[in-house]
Amino acid sequence: MRLILVGPPGAGKGTQAVHLAAHFGIPHISTGDIFRANIKGGTDLGKLAKSYLDSGNLVPDSVTNEMIKDRLSHGDTASGFLLDGYPRNVEQAEFLAEVLLKNLTPLDAVLELSIPNEEIIKRLSGRRVCRNCGATSHVIFDKSKVDGVCDNCGGELYQREDDKEEVVANRLNVYKDQTEPIIDFYDKHGLLRVISAVGDVSEISTNAIAALK
Repeated sequence: MRLILVGPPGAGKGTQAVHLAAHFGIPHISTGDIFRANIKGGTDLGKLAKSYLDSGNLVPDSVTNEMIKDRLSHGDTASGFLLDGYPRNVEQAEFLAEVLLKNLTPLDAVLELSIPNEEIIKRLSGRRVCRNCGATSHVIFDKSKVDGVCDNCGGELYQREDDKEEVVANRLNVYKDQTEPIIDFYDKHGLLRVISAVGDVSEISTNAIAALK
């Protein structure tokens, strides 16, 4: 299975990607994880990515494209892959299509997680992340036992800059302007499958697998 997961920030792409990658036995490739690893490591790419992400904007295509191209050349993608957070615009989608054509590895499907903006803002603005282990909790849906303290390791919980309400609103505007057009792009190629991202995690996973079958 060669799969792309699309949807606005806060739709639960990361959570569903883990379930789908395990179900199909394919690597989960997340641009967000790659960026965060570089940010934590203090690399030049990390510093550049952080300046964009903190303001709710996207990392430039040239950086992201080459990073994905390199990742898809690794041996573990031979039997398939799941891309999460890429492509984010039509130009990236066209670049990816060229790379996959050269590799003779065309896409099988593009799964869109659909969710209203109001639900996204509620989800993201309440999310808290542990500075130590990276575990997440939520002030409404998944409260920690002690406010501000990670249940997993006891580290400090904080709100990421890109989860603040005003930044979330900007991220949604960026998504609408730059990323939504790829949905039409893949729909025209007959690859698009759409499911609702509202509801229980396991229910959404079941619906996603059914849509892909």
